Amino acid sequence: MCGIAGVFDTTGRRPLDPELVRGMNARLRHRGPDENDVYTEPGVALGHTRLAVIDLRNGRQPMTNEDGSVLVTFNGEIYNFRELATELTQCGHVLRTRCDTEVIVHAWEEWGERCVERFRGMFAFAVFDRRRGTMFLARDRLGVKPLYYTFTDDGLLCFASELKALRGLPQFPRGVDPTAVADYFALGYVPDPKTIYRAARKLAPGWTLLQRIGAARADPVQYWDLPSVAAPPISLNEACAELVARLREAVRVRLVADVPLGAFLSGGVDSSAVVAMMAGLASAPVQTCSIGFRDPRYDETRFAGEVAALYRTRHHTRRVDPDDTALLDLLAGLYDEPFADSSAIPTYRVCQLARERVTVALSGDGGDEHLAGYRRYRMAVAEDSVRRRVPAAWRGALFGVLGRAYPKADWAPRFLRAKTTFQGLARDLVDAYARAVSLLSPELRFRLFSPALQRELQGYTVLDTFRAHAARAPRGDALSMLQYLDLKTYLPGDILTKVDRASMAHALEVRGPLLDHTLVEWIASLPASFKLRRGEGKFLFKRSLERYLPASILYRRKQGFAVPLDTWFRGPLRERVRATMYGDRLAATGYFERAVLGELVEHHQSGRRDYSAPIWALLMFDAFLRLQEEQ
Repeated sequence: MCGIAGVFDTTGRRPLDPELVRGMNARLRHRGPDENDVYTEPGVALGHTRLAVIDLRNGRQPMTNEDGSVLVTFNGEIYNFRELATELTQCGHVLRTRCDTEVIVHAWEEWGERCVERFRGMFAFAVFDRRRGTMFLARDRLGVKPLYYTFTDDGLLCFASELKALRGLPQFPRGVDPTAVADYFALGYVPDPKTIYRAARKLAPGWTLLQRIGAARADPVQYWDLPSVAAPPISLNEACAELVARLREAVRVRLVADVPLGAFLSGGVDSSAVVAMMAGLASAPVQTCSIGFRDPRYDETRFAGEVAALYRTRHHTRRVDPDDTALLDLLAGLYDEPFADSSAIPTYRVCQLARERVTVALSGDGGDEHLAGYRRYRMAVAEDSVRRRVPAAWRGALFGVLGRAYPKADWAPRFLRAKTTFQGLARDLVDAYARAVSLLSPELRFRLFSPALQRELQGYTVLDTFRAHAARAPRGDALSMLQYLDLKTYLPGDILTKVDRASMAHALEVRGPLLDHTLVEWIASLPASFKLRRGEGKFLFKRSLERYLPASILYRRKQGFAVPLDTWFRGPLRERVRATMYGDRLAATGYFERAVLGELVEHHQSGRRDYSAPIWALLMFDAFLRLQEEQ
């Protein structure tokens, strides 16, 4: 795994200061501590920081073709590089190394922009072609690897693996995008392709950008989306057998490395399945790592230990103290923009633990999204089945009245919170789901945001983004629609961002077999009933794994990877919360109503309400603002 950076003159071939890209590289050094290289010529500068994983001796970047006319800087892994190398050799290309980076160079020569369609893996790369006068940027289909870019006023295209490398450019404007602020306080992250800054964008998963010298600023082009083709009729038993075969093969291709390799093991279904497949393929015991908590509400170490014992792994566990708050300031620097997923703390710790023993770790990321593991899917699909039985003309009147009449009961068990259910039934599927995944409800956001911010937003809400994605969804059933929305927002914006930054902070490469695009496409083609049946999420996955994992792992209640924010904010972080919420930094933005900030603090710390999620989001936004001031 690596860090990439570059500058491309879109107007011609002006000399570029090598120190510009060297400075970008320096801010990415944590991603690749093994080597640090820069290439410059008039009109282009490419940088690379390398974490050596394959062909340790010959993989230096930026890498060129035989005559030096094509250069690449690359972050990621191309898992089918050996097959592609054979094909390219047959086409007459001469490969001098046995690393996947060189395959990209020759694939560009052979297939041009369509080379990305040949790659199976996780990647973000830039190819400079001197003869064609082009810079080509590409990001993998699911967004495992990040890529940020900006166009400067003087005609430069600048790009990098992390936003901090762009933010450090002397000509980078730091104006904040108000719609990104609205998105963040709805979701807890800024969804692709936006960033918190007006001037910078993320290249979205499955998109490329081709910029030519002398041409107007290029727009990204999509090369991949989830296919709409349904699988041929298949029995449940056949699907179980094929799923295991596909998972095993996805694991197998991710075991290629010239450095120590292991796995995360939370004790959940996904990571346990990956470890089970690894154990069947590896010639030595698998190195596994888990994080535990002293608070039993969050601790899964006994389940991880059960799987480790079953497969005789070399298992390592570290407990996170319930007062492990030291990472708050560090997280802001890792993510470069506001990021409110508190599980970033244990994710950082498990990456830290893994890096003490291995350089590459396999994970179970993606399983919940593709195989329907989230409880919210079950709830939303059940609601939609009721919604469809009531004529559209009646829904708003019937369920709207019931929602207004039923008392609000946030304190009660979920099955007694019918007010929220009635309100959801009064809306369509996309609107109800956008609300269900929101960190702050639309009503709370409306009260929290100042009139000035509301004017800047001009009526925009995150629902606009969800509806835009829903309009392009390949399949119309409720479950497929929700999974598609998560594929475009939550998976790349939250889950994969969290893992990339936490792992790269420790120069650890993380590979996710359940993110293999061929596996994802096949799962998406299956009937919804194979994924969610009679209220059981991951139905097919669990049935498929009954030969490999005990029922105590497969069918236990999902816990998640959370931290006890509610008690932190009433205990060890009590004073920090008060200082932040009543301080001047948040108020100085002009975005928030100070009275509402105070209300959140007092109601939470008195125990009247649980406002831990919005308070955490505000703490992380404040940390981002402080980072702005300091850098």
